[in-house]
Amino acid sequence: MKPKSKASAYASCFLVMSLLSSCFINGDQMETNYEGLSYNYYEKTCPRIEEIVRSSLSPMFILDPTSPAALLRLMFHDCQVQGCDASILIEPSGDHQFTEFDSAKNFGIRKRESIGAIKTSLEAECPRQVSCSDIIILAARDAVALSGGPLISVPLGRKDSLSTPSKHVADSLLPPSTADVDTTLSLFADMAMTVEESVAIMGSHTLGVTHCNNVLSRFDNANVTTANMDPRFQTFLRVVCPEFSPSSITAEATFVPNDQTAVVFDTAYYDDAIAGRGNLRIDSEIGADPRTRPFVEAFAADQDRFFNAFSSAFVKLSSYKVLTGNKGVVRSVCDKVD
Repeated sequence: MKPKSKASAYASCFLVMSLLSSCFINGDQMETNYEGLSYNYYEKTCPRIEEIVRSSLSPMFILDPTSPAALLRLMFHDCQVQGCDASILIEPSGDHQFTEFDSAKNFGIRKRESIGAIKTSLEAECPRQVSCSDIIILAARDAVALSGGPLISVPLGRKDSLSTPSKHVADSLLPPSTADVDTTLSLFADMAMTVEESVAIMGSHTLGVTHCNNVLSRFDNANVTTANMDPRFQTFLRVVCPEFSPSSITAEATFVPNDQTAVVFDTAYYDDAIAGRGNLRIDSEIGADPRTRPFVEAFAADQDRFFNAFSSAFVKLSSYKVLTGNKGVVRSVCDKVD
């Protein structure tokens, strides 16, 4: 039987808003810096930051169980385009009518306004102290914990960007829905992740859904992208997702859950990967490729190992190409550059 006690302990700790220091995976907070970040960055300037973020998120998660997946995806898409700098939140203005967010690969990104609402609460408590980029990271961290995953100790001190890349830059940097194992391992290797950590961070797909337009794209070249898919699961996807072009409105509006427990952060994603029941190409290939399959099997059998590897990978992702010191700013409003 897979261990569940630690997941339950994390979730309970989060829900009753216990002291964070008693819940962090990997023990006490460290005092060291990580790429210019610090685990006690707001100790004097905004000591209640994590409490405020958490209390802002709790009602949202109760009303909308899909919120954790949305916030986790928001962090991924922000960090993968020139680093974790909250550029994905910036709205068009002046000469910049098409921003990073307008990339077609950001289809389905939600909850940007929730980061703005949390920022408003923090501005009332600690004016011009907390960056929008740190709020994105904390919201994603708490999204994992509330869903039953580890509550991760993350270093803080990111600054926000002064501009947003164009949608074309985002198009080039965000991986396609047809990404394979080579593409995925290369992407996360750039963030200094090991193969084990790369497989662990893909476990984020245990939350949320996949839109049918991304599922249908697999069938454009089925001999390649469905090679490791269970035939029965392929039939299921063809029934659930409409038989239209991937760009159709119907395909964009319909979706399938990422695994059988799509609102719980657990190891079900790896069970499905082994069985060839992955919605995306990478979700199937990760369970078959000899470089990644050993870790998929290990995580499916040992939830603690998955949580530990995921926590390490999460810190690396959230610290990727961050702006610190005077290299960035703290925006007073998240969707605009002051």
